[in-house]
Amino acid sequence: MPIVRISVGRRVFAPSWWLTALTIALCVLFVGLGRWQWQRGVHRQAQWDAFASGSDRALPLGAQGLAQLPRYQRIEVRGELDGSRQFLLDNRTHLGRGGFEVLTPLYLSDGRALLVDRGWVPLLGFRDRLPDVSLSSASPVTLTGRVDELPSPGLAFGRMPPPAQGAWPRVTSYPDMSQLAHALGRALEPRMLLLDPQAPLGYSRDWQPPGLPPARHWSYAIQWWGFAATLIVIWALLSAPRAHA
Repeated sequence: MPIVRISVGRRVFAPSWWLTALTIALCVLFVGLGRWQWQRGVHRQAQWDAFASGSDRALPLGAQGLAQLPRYQRIEVRGELDGSRQFLLDNRTHLGRGGFEVLTPLYLSDGRALLVDRGWVPLLGFRDRLPDVSLSSASPVTLTGRVDELPSPGLAFGRMPPPAQGAWPRVTSYPDMSQLAHALGRALEPRMLLLDPQAPLGYSRDWQPPGLPPARHWSYAIQWWGFAATLIVIWALLSAPRAHA
């Protein structure tokens, strides 16, 4: 039974209850998905703005902890890199290739330790053949880079903490900082340092905020809203067939 019945020229607008209810439900869903994507785009834009603002001159770390600094802030640190005990962060890609990111402890003069992400190295073709990421010496170095969080997976089952024992470097997938500190046997700063692309002692580095660019999310939002508008047009056409002569 139609909700209303209105004659418009040679057409009769008589939408049915079930088609109207289905259209409303789907439109609410599509509009909600569009809003969600738009909000994700706004969040991504804030991350990209923070990344851009953090590209100014590198600030000396001093006595501050990494947790006190804005994410993506560029800093300058001095200490000794520990090439004998490094982590290989698994499941990291670069230009479509699989590989690892190299996390190397840096010991500061005040006794603190932080992890330096020295960049990406390719998988050698076999899981039991690890890349050579050794360092030639442990003399003090001055490094610059951005403060960042450890990568995190979308689902918990993607995590694999580093083994507590065994040879170095140790392979791990999406660990948290406490797991890395436990394997290393000493406390670590809660954030890591993304080594600047132009800095020495690193590998492939093309840092950018995680996730899709903001414009991609906004285009998805417009698509969802377009689906809602198209659905309304289809509902109107199906609800107004031509009247029989």
